[in-house]
Amino acid sequence: MAREIPNLEATVRTGTGKGAARQARREGQVPGIVYGGGADPLAINIPFNELFKKLKAGRFLSTLWNLKVDGQEDVRVICRNVQRDVVKDLPTHLDLMRLRRTSRISLFIHVDFENEEEAPGLKRGGVLTIVRPEVELNVLAGDIPEKIVVDLTGKDVGDVIHISDVDLPEGAKTTVDRDFVIANISAPSSLRSSDDGDAGEEAVEEEVAAEE
Repeated sequence: MAREIPNLEATVRTGTGKGAARQARREGQVPGIVYGGGADPLAINIPFNELFKKLKAGRFLSTLWNLKVDGQEDVRVICRNVQRDVVKDLPTHLDLMRLRRTSRISLFIHVDFENEEEAPGLKRGGVLTIVRPEVELNVLAGDIPEKIVVDLTGKDVGDVIHISDVDLPEGAKTTVDRDFVIANISAPSSLRSSDDGDAGEEAVEEEVAAEE
């Protein structure tokens, strides 16, 4: 199932150059340019408040956006650069690149954990420690997965879940070239006095530290 792509709304900017850009900022807009995709560049304005809110939410540059401009067809874009005021650190201009559905792009995809009730380690009071709630994947712009799923069936205390244990969506691949840890099941406090439990936790801690 493809992930819903968030909208980024803009208007066409009349005029180009520094004068038009300054006028846009005075009117509470952030000027930008849309390029690529086999079409002519398009000068746009985005409401400052809306853009600022999206920037504060995080990962603006690694999010695929559905750009909506009055009088234009919707197009998928990714932000390649946000210029900021050197003193106030507020956005003053942005560059958006159009993407074809066959373009490949790296995005952070949510990790969903399922079948917790089928995990013996959790039934015994173990704790699921999530190391990576999101994983960066390289995917097709036209086929972005909503999530990747980790099946916890049969997982016991001390088990460590690596990316190799997960079935990735077709066509997707990780951007990190190593078998990194996604999560582990640690022992409940009542079992941590055992030597085996301590050793297992130390191994997990060492592996997680190696990832950082």
